[in-house]
Amino acid sequence: MNMVAETAIRKLREMRYLAGAREILATPPVVPRDDGVILFSMIGTKVLLPYLVAAKSLHCRLGMGRFAILDDGTLTANDREVLAHHLGNPQIYSIADVDPAPCPSGGCWERLLTLLELRRDHYVIQLDSDTVTFGPVPDVAEAIARGRNFTLKGEAVARWMSVEEFVATPPFYDWQDPETHVQDVAEALLPEIAGGIGGQRHYVRGCAGFAGFAPGGLGPEVAKDFCTEIVARIGLERWSQWGSEQVMSNVIVSNEGEPVLLPYDRFLNFWNEPISSEVAFVHFIGTYRYHAGAYLEATRQAIAAL
Repeated sequence: MNMVAETAIRKLREMRYLAGAREILATPPVVPRDDGVILFSMIGTKVLLPYLVAAKSLHCRLGMGRFAILDDGTLTANDREVLAHHLGNPQIYSIADVDPAPCPSGGCWERLLTLLELRRDHYVIQLDSDTVTFGPVPDVAEAIARGRNFTLKGEAVARWMSVEEFVATPPFYDWQDPETHVQDVAEALLPEIAGGIGGQRHYVRGCAGFAGFAPGGLGPEVAKDFCTEIVARIGLERWSQWGSEQVMSNVIVSNEGEPVLLPYDRFLNFWNEPISSEVAFVHFIGTYRYHAGAYLEATRQAIAAL
């Protein structure tokens, strides 16, 4: 199948999904809770409907928190009215007000820096719009209650370890090879970068699509120090590639005590494989988002629960 045909099929699948996701607009508004928990996302007009599915389905199962949003610059006045109605008038920040320097611009860095400001006084959960919660999430509630960070694992075998142990674990990457992905480049360099963290440093290959940040932890200055160090080694152009922000998210999550790693049999990334009845949360990553109708089925299930 050629690229044009693949693009057309994906677009049709996306349109079918959005038609089904519109049913979220018929569900009752969320009653937010001012309990010290913030459910935070960066969104734009294109993902309004899937974001409402992600936000309302998580809040329904977690029973905690209020919403805050970083507008990527495309939200319309109508979008804001919809958000105000469904999510209890959430705080909306503008990406134009975030100066990321010396961190990259774009690639979700403005989102992370805003989150690190919000977590000074709140437990902040970063929630991607392409996620669906359709089962109990006691692991998340327990992490919040115990004041611990949490993360969705990037893969089933991911675990928390010292950076020295992490880089000694296969596969190995040559960070100087221009073909090496920026995440692998940065992870290979972890033992060399202090980034304002200091002490015994740790890492877990998590997924920034769903992660929790306990209040009062490392702030944006740590991210900026980290960026300054790694840019000096690999340059800003390479560090600006998609995926660098996820490394920084993982670094923050990993270096404030041992984080809660959400069990991958119930919290997972979708790789076009069957979703068992035990699964509570799925991140429908871009590669396979609309395959097999799984995203639409999960969305319908979540909407029915609302």
